[in-house]
Amino acid sequence: MASHPPLPGSGSWNRRHVIDSASLTYEEVEEVLRAAKSFSHILSRPVKKIPTLRGKVVVNMFYENSTRTRTSFELAAQYLSADAINFSVSTSSVKKGESLIDTAETLAAMGTDAVVIRHASSGVCQQLVNYFGDRICVLNAGDGYHDHPTQGLLDLFSLTERLSDIKGKKITIVGDILHSRVARSNIHLLKLFGADVHLAAPSTLLPMHIESLGCTAHTNIEDALDGADVVMCLRMQMERQRAGLIPALREYIRFYSITQERLEKFCKPDVLVMHPGPMNRGVEIASDVADNREISLITNQVTSGVAIRMALLYLCLSTPAERSGLERFQANLNERMLAV
Repeated sequence: MASHPPLPGSGSWNRRHVIDSASLTYEEVEEVLRAAKSFSHILSRPVKKIPTLRGKVVVNMFYENSTRTRTSFELAAQYLSADAINFSVSTSSVKKGESLIDTAETLAAMGTDAVVIRHASSGVCQQLVNYFGDRICVLNAGDGYHDHPTQGLLDLFSLTERLSDIKGKKITIVGDILHSRVARSNIHLLKLFGADVHLAAPSTLLPMHIESLGCTAHTNIEDALDGADVVMCLRMQMERQRAGLIPALREYIRFYSITQERLEKFCKPDVLVMHPGPMNRGVEIASDVADNREISLITNQVTSGVAIRMALLYLCLSTPAERSGLERFQANLNERMLAV
């Protein structure tokens, strides 16, 4: 009889919160990736639930719309046997004027162990951490233009699963860099692992001084794609067009859309393509590229999202001693199963 995949050991993780990518050390990210690797095996099993976080309560507070992130956090909690609650802003006391802190304090009084929050304002996650200290685990599911650490981690996990090592790989991020928290998260984590990060966008969609993060910015897509090992597309945020940042959508498509022709002409033959979703097909990425399973990691990213969020919930909601105990328990269980 086959044994269960091993749970990650105690390691050195001692964080209660994950609110940005830049503060994560190489060793911490490695520990998250190892944990995600263990949990990824569970996702292919007929029965996915394990009792790791039984009795814990995780509340998803999403002040912005989301499908992938909210659902994957919910599933991650459920697969770990935690109770997952989705907080609906539209039907909550927020509509009556209740503040974020008052809402969070109410949830804390009900026995919440972790809050996963997405908010339009940058810095909201840090505000919650400052208020709660270590009473409640806070996980950032995207705050304004600031950061989206779990997206950066799942992108890194998807890449390392395919490439093993990304050191020295040319990774090009294409799209609305200016308004993208995903881009900022990826820049930090990819650079941490030694990647050569390039950005491509119209000048109006490139932040000032972005090169200070250690990447190379281009307005010419050909230079950005030249010899690229990986191309990450970003969603073209249609709502920004009203600000006049691009002359017309058709102009963006003409110069920056990732097509099969562009990939074949400029990138490495074995180039990989990514997109955090949701996609605007035919705008930032052509459908035949997105659906090409040989080069597209888009579906892998979705699966990786659940594994990474399982890893973070597990690491943040358990102590090193508890993780060591779980590891010993499972090792003994596996020994008994193999002996059958």
